[in-house]
Amino acid sequence: MWSLHPSPSLSPEDEEPSEKSVRTWFLAHLGLSCTGKFRCGSSSRCIRISVQCDGKADCEHGEDELLCVRLSGRSSVLQVRNGRTWNTVCSENWTPALGLSACKQLGYPRYMQSRPVPLSSIEEELQSNLVSINPNHIIPQQVTKIHNATGERCGRSPCVRQAHSHSSHSHTVCTCGTRFGFNMRIVGGNLSAPGQFPWQVSLHFERVHLCGGSIVAPRWVVTAAHCVYGFENPALWAVLVGVAEQPVNGAQYLSVDKIFYHSRYRPKWLDYDIALMKLVEPLTFNLVKPICLPNFGEGFEDGKMCWISGWGATEDGGEASVSLHSARVPLLSSRACSQPGVYQGFISPWMICAGYLEGGVDSCQGDSGGPLACEDSSVFKLVGVTSWGQGCAERNKPGVYTRITLALTWIREQMEVRASSADLKFC
Repeated sequence: MWSLHPSPSLSPEDEEPSEKSVRTWFLAHLGLSCTGKFRCGSSSRCIRISVQCDGKADCEHGEDELLCVRLSGRSSVLQVRNGRTWNTVCSENWTPALGLSACKQLGYPRYMQSRPVPLSSIEEELQSNLVSINPNHIIPQQVTKIHNATGERCGRSPCVRQAHSHSSHSHTVCTCGTRFGFNMRIVGGNLSAPGQFPWQVSLHFERVHLCGGSIVAPRWVVTAAHCVYGFENPALWAVLVGVAEQPVNGAQYLSVDKIFYHSRYRPKWLDYDIALMKLVEPLTFNLVKPICLPNFGEGFEDGKMCWISGWGATEDGGEASVSLHSARVPLLSSRACSQPGVYQGFISPWMICAGYLEGGVDSCQGDSGGPLACEDSSVFKLVGVTSWGQGCAERNKPGVYTRITLALTWIREQMEVRASSADLKFC
């Protein structure tokens, strides 16, 4: 097994159908339902589930070979998909080439290191469905999908013996979520130094700061859907990176190629408040670095101290700040955030709250789309995207953020489906 680091909710009767659900209903009524099969997004063709992620493209645009790799659990376990099943990867012959291949497929440009992880230390649900991997399937200087290198399925007992006798299960680290030697809409926060949050970007609409965002890959920025909804023309946007003060004379404004927001987002509800910006040219990571996305199924305990940052107002109703501010806030349980007097009935599974119920520290106008970043073993992960709240730093009104663990499939899907041939060297 290999692991890597690299508003009220709608009720069923109120929920507006998504484009995908309408298309599914239409095709079903034409007798073209793909129930029990995989539908190729580029056509109405249905293929067997068993051929999904088998290393051979059966759909015209290869959709069946996307979203075939993921990281799972608290130990960042590497899993590959085969049909309906997610399989945990094990290998006694793990190589840097395999690590690099996995990191690139996950959207990270480089691979750092690996270390053993005992099978007994990971979640029980990840200890079954083990597959071996063949390093000979990785071709140097070529982009190889890591799931194409998996060999025959290995039984539980042989893999366990290998794990305990040879420490063959590894924890692999991709280059993301690191910063430069620091031991910190922000109200009650501190000024931030350049490089303290190297993934933080300022999104400018017609050359004026409007929202924040987070770099997650060389050409991809995660932000909030409410920042871009109704303003999807990429020519009107620019991304400012690597600065703590603005405006900056001679600053580099990066052009935006495309903008995507979740198809189920509706301004009235603020659920599914997630969007992606694709840059025209890839970033070179130096002082600018990506933040890690969390793993599938990964949890972050209530009370964990995390960071919020942005150029938003430093008081409710104030102007946007010229300096990047940051503050530490605790994660709040959904139960605490949904109690009477707080946000009763307004918190959906796609939302996570952070802040102090007594008030005093919070995100504010202009911080929207920016990161809620949590540190784990000196690696920062994007746990939330600044979404909404009532006022700024008010009592019993903490900040509400889009929960990234639930948005992972959508994010990965957009990054892979929207990738051009030039992107493949990264993901």
